[in-house]
Amino acid sequence: MRELGEFALIDRINVGRVQAPGVLLGPGDDAALIAAPDGRFVVTTDMLVQDRHFRLDWSSPEDVGRKAIAQNAADVVAMGATPTAFVVALGCPADTPLAVVDGLADGMWAEAARAGASIAGGDLVRSRELVVSVTAFGDPGGGAPITRAGARVGDVVAVAGRLGWSAAGLAAFTAEVTGPEVAEALAAHRVPQPPYALVLDALRGGSPGESELAATELFSARTASARESATVSLEARDPESSSRPVPLGAEPETRTVSGGPAPGASGLGLHALTDVSDGLLADLGHIASASGVAIDLDSAALRDPALELVAARLDADAAQWILTGGEDHAFAGAWAPGRALPPGWVVIGRVVAGRGLTVDGVAQTGGGGWESFRGAESPSGGEPR
Repeated sequence: MRELGEFALIDRINVGRVQAPGVLLGPGDDAALIAAPDGRFVVTTDMLVQDRHFRLDWSSPEDVGRKAIAQNAADVVAMGATPTAFVVALGCPADTPLAVVDGLADGMWAEAARAGASIAGGDLVRSRELVVSVTAFGDPGGGAPITRAGARVGDVVAVAGRLGWSAAGLAAFTAEVTGPEVAEALAAHRVPQPPYALVLDALRGGSPGESELAATELFSARTASARESATVSLEARDPESSSRPVPLGAEPETRTVSGGPAPGASGLGLHALTDVSDGLLADLGHIASASGVAIDLDSAALRDPALELVAARLDADAAQWILTGGEDHAFAGAWAPGRALPPGWVVIGRVVAGRGLTVDGVAQTGGGGWESFRGAESPSGGEPR
């Protein structure tokens, strides 16, 4: 890093990258220009600090890059919005090998493309340790945001994605256990796999993948006029702008999740939604509190036989990983009763009158998941989360 310098590194990170349609102007100016065809956008930010949230002897730079984007993209999708752009601030020591930064950039771009977006810009700074801070933007698509406050008595609680696997990987890393029995858990801790499409396709009323082409066309139509206006304005101000290395609103080479307007979460019966980042009990507890209801979970519906095999290898409790583990970035939501759930969603409980969260009708004691500044007091001893 010291030998290359800041601006050469910026060029190195961005060369050959292609921006998603929502980015009207990418790196190369004082700020990026992001389309907001809805007139609103969802925004969130999150940070990873070396040896607090990740360890480079456990995870590759590519893993860390993917994780940094995934945890932000999951928050955007949990609001019922489609990720459109990410801005990344990176702090690192001057003696950081370029291969580390290259790996981080590759991982971030790969996960951004998987979420259907791209990296529109950011900042670089010298720091004592590696720090990655990501800000994510999302398009609400004309619908109302899905908040934590909409759960209603009688709703079913369902989850999309796996629970407990990241916690299992953390346990295996901490115990220094390796081998094929725990390989899947180790991988889950290194790189979460938020099932973006299971949420976004459900909001569009289709099965996973069915609405991708239509959504791409809709999002492109919604951003076309903004892109054209921005291009004309930029060229009028700077005739050389059309020759910049990052094309305005160029289509990405690959997109796993495509943007597009949602018909409205409440109309589909999805009343509340969250991503499971701090632990199922903790995150569903936020929904219960915000909605003024209680949630009762079914322990039998939460069982994962494959995870129980990992737990047996580590002499641990798979149920605790599932209930309090966090960082899988699955999605948990409250759905109206009496409707068929979209593919990939599994019922794990129900919303009832009262306050708090129970499992099989029994209140849970102890912590429900991760909370910053209290991690050092947790049984894990504050290991990276």
